[in-house]
Amino acid sequence: MNSFNKISVTDQMRTELHDSLKLTGAEISINTLSAGTGVPFVHSHKQNEEIYAILDGEGKAVIDGEEVSLKSGDWLRISPSAKRQFFASDSGAIKYICIQVKANSLEGYTLTDAVVL
Repeated sequence: MNSFNKISVTDQMRTELHDSLKLTGAEISINTLSAGTGVPFVHSHKQNEEIYAILDGEGKAVIDGEEVSLKSGDWLRISPSAKRQFFASDSGAIKYICIQVKANSLEGYTLTDAVVL
């Protein structure tokens, strides 16, 4: 078995990477909303916080009733229980990555988890 997985992602409205990369600690999706559209539902999570990276375009998130403007280069973390919904601007699409991880599960990070060989 390889110690890594590599895929190429085509330009689709939503691509989930869990199965194709055989992820074991996170869920990652790449999403595009067309101009003037939004995710058609409000949602929250039981355990997973979400981290969003805005790759291109502009839009907004509505989080627990509060509007948050989003633009290329922005990063956003949302607690599991927060109610959220995303929208593209009327003038153009928005493309973003969503990373889901179990809240409070990080026991180490680069400086404390890395092994220098």
